[in-house]
Amino acid sequence: MYLVSACLAGINCKYDGGNNEREEIKNLVREGKAILVCPEQLGGLPTPRLPSEIRGDRVFNVKGEEVTENFYRGAYETLKIAELYGIKEAIFKAKSPSCGCGQIYDGTFSGRLIEGDGITTRILKQNGIRVMTEVEFCEKTKKSE
Repeated sequence: MYLVSACLAGINCKYDGGNNEREEIKNLVREGKAILVCPEQLGGLPTPRLPSEIRGDRVFNVKGEEVTENFYRGAYETLKIAELYGIKEAIFKAKSPSCGCGQIYDGTFSGRLIEGDGITTRILKQNGIRVMTEVEFCEKTKKSE
């Protein structure tokens, strides 16, 4: 069983109200192998919402408003779900301020990427849950076919 960013399964929960649908992820859901989460919604943020990026350990939206508390609240709610279901692996949206794994935007809203993890990914990793991006999962899936 995987924990999966809901936007990857076609749920319109992305900051702009859209999704990042990937057929490989939808297949996991159809097979009953995935629990969907949107940490930003779980943290109380609306959809659509202003884009946000991480600066250090704080999160700001494009207007400069701090939304760190929402991101941590969503991260801990996501962790509760993972623990409830005994989930040890997550497939999350690359580069997201919540779900990014390995690379995130630099906090300047310029499109520049830096090394780092999103807030939820940080919390899950600290609690022994393996996190990979949808790109990593889909590449792994293609190699095993």
